[in-house]
Amino acid sequence: MKYIKYFIQFLLTIFSFFIFKILGPNISSKLSGKIFEFIGPFFRSKQTIYSNIRKGFPDINSKNLNNITKLMWNNYGRLFAEYMFIKNFRSGELAKNIQIEGQEILEEIIKSKKQVIFVSGHFSNFELMAMYLEKTGIKLSTIYRPLNNVFLNRIMEKIREKFICKHQIKKGVGGLKKLISLKKNNYSTALMIDQRVSEGILSDLFNQQALTTTIPAQLAKKFNIPVVPVYIERIKDLNFKISIHDPINFSKKDSVENITHKLNNILGAMILKRPEQWIWSHNRWK
Repeated sequence: MKYIKYFIQFLLTIFSFFIFKILGPNISSKLSGKIFEFIGPFFRSKQTIYSNIRKGFPDINSKNLNNITKLMWNNYGRLFAEYMFIKNFRSGELAKNIQIEGQEILEEIIKSKKQVIFVSGHFSNFELMAMYLEKTGIKLSTIYRPLNNVFLNRIMEKIREKFICKHQIKKGVGGLKKLISLKKNNYSTALMIDQRVSEGILSDLFNQQALTTTIPAQLAKKFNIPVVPVYIERIKDLNFKISIHDPINFSKKDSVENITHKLNNILGAMILKRPEQWIWSHNRWK
């Protein structure tokens, strides 16, 4: 029964992508955003979303709560449609829509030929971050969690490998071996640190304990390399801004727990900047 549901979702996605291709990026993004505003609440618990938002904004009123939720679904829908046009952001007419703050930091990383760990979260069109980093010339691998839907996952892996980042590392033991191999060849690593992971540790996010990945902390300590936070925001429609933060060099005395806590604080500040562009529908604090 599960696979029947997955296959139906797969067919609907293929059909949607076909329509998006006909409509073009601007109309598709706007239309998909409006559609998700309507259908999104049927797939995720509104109470869970409200509860999550209140962790970041304890005193938020009902109007702002509803507005963040509505805009979150709109961004979710836009992201869905924009997968059809990822190649246009990489080398087509949409490439000019991405502005960069901190380009000099990337140039220094390339010039020095040093590895770093790029960390971020699922903000606006988060796929554009790894895409831009690799496009800039950085030797990059990205860690990802496969979709539960095996049919859709095949499509997403192909899109990511072809247009976002060639070296995709699946989360798990097998992926870790590949990651270490690439590290030996001087590859930097990019990953999202805002997903709930069972193999993580409890670390504060908005002053409440959340299961958090320790991969950045472990890599920073093992290879003695800096962590570079990256943030992306949707300025308007198909226009984005990627901000590259200064590298953070942690001390050898810093524990994995301490590094993870500091990175969660950075993540929290990013979320609060444009809360409507983060995915609040996943329960990080369960």
